[in-house]
Amino acid sequence: MISAIDHMNIVVSDLERSVKFYTEVLGFEKVNSVHLEGDWIDSIVGLKGVVADLVIIAAPEGELKIELFYFKSPIGESIRSNTLANTIGLRHFALRVDDIQASYNKLKDAGVKIVSEPATVPQNVAPQSNVRKTMYYFQDPDGVLIEIAEIKYL
Repeated sequence: MISAIDHMNIVVSDLERSVKFYTEVLGFEKVNSVHLEGDWIDSIVGLKGVVADLVIIAAPEGELKIELFYFKSPIGESIRSNTLANTIGLRHFALRVDDIQASYNKLKDAGVKIVSEPATVPQNVAPQSNVRKTMYYFQDPDGVLIEIAEIKYL
């Protein structure tokens, strides 16, 4: 039934700040921007009186598109527990890099809230795997948890 992941959506509190973060700090490319309102969007998202702006960004190789969704109305709330790795629900997404230390240093220098330092998954966790994965977590300006991963094939 499912053929692919089309996109993911992140609701943001400041659209300009988030677009700047995802494009200038992380290297995504802005693809499109639209304004949303009317009965059609109300019926899709299950809210009344939706007025929103949306910017679509894409990873440099086009593998993942993200909607940065800013609700002018109705305004949602930020829930602190959503920034924690063990909160029920969609918790993080992972971005692949070729040089994990360079990405870590860039985010650290940019003042990004980093949750952990790069760590490599021990080989005994998945002994049959031919992959060596190193990763770390950080948060976007709204506290969305993001993983950076470097994959090396053995």
